Amino acid sequence: MVIERSMHPQFLSNTYLVGQEGGEGFFVDAGGPVAPLVAATERHAITPTHVLLTHHHHDHVAALGELTARWPGLDVLIHADERDLVAGATGTMAPGEALRVGGLEVTPLHTPGHTRGMLSLLVEGNIFTGDTLFKNSVGGVRAPGHTTYEDLRSSIMDTLLELPPETVIRPGHTEPTTVADEREQNAFVRIWRGLDPEGAEPCTALGDPATLVLLGDDYDGGHKAWVRWPDGSDDIVPGSQVQRG
Repeated sequence: MVIERSMHPQFLSNTYLVGQEGGEGFFVDAGGPVAPLVAATERHAITPTHVLLTHHHHDHVAALGELTARWPGLDVLIHADERDLVAGATGTMAPGEALRVGGLEVTPLHTPGHTRGMLSLLVEGNIFTGDTLFKNSVGGVRAPGHTTYEDLRSSIMDTLLELPPETVIRPGHTEPTTVADEREQNAFVRIWRGLDPEGAEPCTALGDPATLVLLGDDYDGGHKAWVRWPDGSDDIVPGSQVQRG
């Protein structure tokens, strides 16, 4: 199996080409730049047939038109809840219903939190996680179309990290990792597993008083914050929106 990645220099979002030498293949997301992946299709003699979208956000679909202009017959699939949010989507993927592209089987897994229709895509020991789980970080639940902290935590702990430990995680932003590494090294996961204690520092988050449970890393070199509101509910917010003390 061939996996090639292109990362947008500003968004740090990944677009992937997945396929078999001399056979059919597909793209995961379409944030661009796509020129290196077009070149990869020629280098590996891969004929793309699909674009499989993890979710609808602009940094993951901005270059979709370039791909469909190059290959007008591409099937562009996304979760049914987000189809109307992407111009150019041609159909939907249902969680748990495997899709065959050439000799590869792709199984969509519903991993809501960052968005309602977020899908992670399982392909031969690789899981493309969109904006749910990153290397050493997690997705936020304040983006357009988000659901809840509880959804995000369940998507990570009950779905993604229940995969075999050697499964390669290929996130929607920056570098790959593995299930084993995220179980042991991801600061959010370590607290969820009971390995590390929660923080209890007073803070201001999004302009309101809160408790800072964790100021963790984010994929862009900044921070992602897990905060708890006075009513006891939890949230994952940008670290830049948190003032300590």
